[in-house]
Amino acid sequence: MSGVSIIIPTLNEAGCLERTLRHLSILVPPAKEVLVVDGGSSDETVTIAQKAGASVIAAKKRGRAAQMNQGAYVATGEILCFVHADTLVPDDLVAIIEQTLADKTFAAGGFVSLMTGHRTTRWGVSLHNFVKSYYAPLLFRPHLFFQGLRLLFGDQVIFARRADFWKCGGFDSNLPIMEEADLCIKLVQCGRIRLVNRIVQSSDRRVAHWGFFKATAIYLYIGFLWGLGVSPQYLKQFYEDIR
Repeated sequence: MSGVSIIIPTLNEAGCLERTLRHLSILVPPAKEVLVVDGGSSDETVTIAQKAGASVIAAKKRGRAAQMNQGAYVATGEILCFVHADTLVPDDLVAIIEQTLADKTFAAGGFVSLMTGHRTTRWGVSLHNFVKSYYAPLLFRPHLFFQGLRLLFGDQVIFARRADFWKCGGFDSNLPIMEEADLCIKLVQCGRIRLVNRIVQSSDRRVAHWGFFKATAIYLYIGFLWGLGVSPQYLKQFYEDIR
């Protein structure tokens, strides 16, 4: 395999991007490239990315799915890895990804996301998100679950071979949320989805803003309605942008 390209979609992420890029700078082995696809930030996001040595790309279309597709289009690595600006990864990330995809039966993978803040770790929400990777496809796509479908979400650092990513059409740029779950459903046609038994740390900013019970209710509500076929465009109204 010839390299892992890391793609980060951003919009006003100055508060967390520097720390994320610092973690990515000490990967052993290193990533082939780090691409920051910016949706028109009005803060210091772009400056921070440039100072950290990342390649900054101005998004042609704002929106996480469209920005990640644009990054994937210009990426030169044979493996694509999508990282959120508020997510911290282990320093052996590249090795884990390459080892996982060395098994040709796997088309993609992701990590166990531990939601953390400055003073706390959100164990309950993190546990539910872990279990959701299994119960959501079992409930809503049981035939695909037994083919190896695991539903992964953005903070789980999804990775896939570039060839498989484009074979299934990449992210649906019309989806305002749930684009990663939609991608997993398409990718399982190329092979199984692996939930790697390693941790990445994601910001708890939504839970901190909403509170545990409201956050859990929103996640469940959106997840179940999406599983039943409700449009993500409708569901987006319940999932506010929080920085």
